[in-house]
This record gives sequence, structure tokens and C-alpha cells, in this order.
Amino acid sequence: MKPIEECTIGIVGMGLMGGAFAIALRNRCGIAQNNLLACDIDGNALTLAREAGLIAQGWEGARAGEMLARCDVVFLCPGPAALLKFLDEWEHSFKPGALVTDIAGVKGSIAARAEQLRSDIEFIPGHPMAGAEGGGFAAAARCNFQGKNYILTPLSRNKPENLLFLKDLIHRMGFGRITETSPADHDRKIAFTSQLCHVIAASLIDCEADTAITRFGGGSFEDLTRIAVFNAPLWTELFTTNRDALLERIDQFEDSLDAIKGFIRDGKITEMEQRLARVRERRQALDKLP
Repeated sequence: MKPIEECTIGIVGMGLMGGAFAIALRNRCGIAQNNLLACDIDGNALTLAREAGLIAQGWEGARAGEMLARCDVVFLCPGPAALLKFLDEWEHSFKPGALVTDIAGVKGSIAARAEQLRSDIEFIPGHPMAGAEGGGFAAAARCNFQGKNYILTPLSRNKPENLLFLKDLIHRMGFGRITETSPADHDRKIAFTSQLCHVIAASLIDCEADTAITRFGGGSFEDLTRIAVFNAPLWTELFTTNRDALLERIDQFEDSLDAIKGFIRDGKITEMEQRLARVRERRQALDKLP
């Protein structure tokens, strides 16, 4: 693999995350505009990215192969279903030896498809734990990568030197801790740390129709529901694609909620204090992770 600064990098999908990657690659990784390319079904997003000095050239969806043939590194930023469809359509257009990674929020189906790709494509599945309210290229500048987690689910066929290259690139973009795990472990844990949180935020907003309720907010409600300003089609897809793991996590949450509800209903003060004290200690322990 060439040095990072000499690579031609392509981004498929110039939306929120694709735009944020373009910004990080240009501003933090030393990638020249001439070496950064993109494709998207939305020609307007490509125009905006070019006018912002991020990319040298953009291709609309039907011409994606022209870009792929030029790229040493490719970031695939569509949702899971669109990503799988893209691979089916354009697998044979990737440059031989290209390093390809994705950002999909579920990894099982992506990793399975990646194992079947051409042997000269180095696909390393990934998931950046970052985002911003809203969506689309216009929100990309609000997406902060600094210190955020990044998850990789490497394949058995991946070469160690390519994995190291990708990790270096991820760190240069500003991400902090990189965790390697299996696709199944990723999907089970992300169902808890991400998807369940979005379900809870959506439910909180959904259960109260008073839009002036924030006049009574002191920050807790706002913090808990910030992520409810989401891309509805994408999160619907993520919830249903990872259905089994997410339903297990919802059951787990409901058990805890029912227990606390019972303490309140039955006036079990001692039991509730003990439970809340244990919660506090567990939350404090989370902050001690390296």
C-alpha cells in the first residue's frame, strides 16, 4: 500500500458520514483535493463537496465504476441494504488491490458478503461510533470524530499490514480507541449501546405530545432525546436488520424498568436505594475504562 498521503481515496455516499470522512481526510490526514473522489446518487451533494474544496471529482450513481477503478482506498457509506446491493453491482469495478471498508451499523451480513468478494479486494468491515443530529451532507461539518470509538471486524483473509494501514488512517482522522471484534459480537453489543438508546429516545418523544414540555426541562430530557432527531429510514433498517439482538436488549431493558417501577409502586424504599446505588457505582466504573 502507498503512503496515506499518496493514495487516491474514494467515498461512496456523500451524506452525513461520507461528508464527515471527506472533511477529516482533507483537514487531518493530508489528503490533497486531487486525491479525493466521491460518488453519490445525489448530484447536488457532489457539487457542494466539490465547491467546498473537499473532492476533486464526483460521479453520480450509474458511473460509480469509473471512480472505483481509480481508488486505492474506498469508504462505503450507504446503509446495509444499499451497501450489499452496491457490492453486487460494482464488485468487478474495484481497482485490483484496493483497500475497502464500510461504516454500516450492522456487521453480520456485511462481513458474510465481504468474505465472498474477489480475492484481490481487501475489505475490512468497520463501524465509526460517531454522528450528528440531522442528516445529509449539510450536517457533515457537525460530525466530530475526535476521540470517538471505532469498531473493526476483520476477516480471516485480511492482511496484517492492511489492517495496520487502516488503523493508522482511522487514528489520523481523529478517532481514539479502535476495538477489534467479531461481527456477531459487534451486532449484539451495538444493539445495546446504540440501537436500544435510539429506541428509548424515540419512545420518550413518542409518549408525550406536548411540544412545549421542554419549558420544564433541566437538561436531562434534552440529553436523553438528542438522538431522536434521526434518519428514520436508516434507523428503521438498522432496527429490523439486527432484530434478534435488539429485541433481546429491549427485553433486558424492560426487565430493569419493571423492577424499578415495582419499587416505586410498592414503596420499597430500601430496595430502590440499593438498586440506584448499584447503578451509580456501575456508571462510575464505566468512566474508568482506559
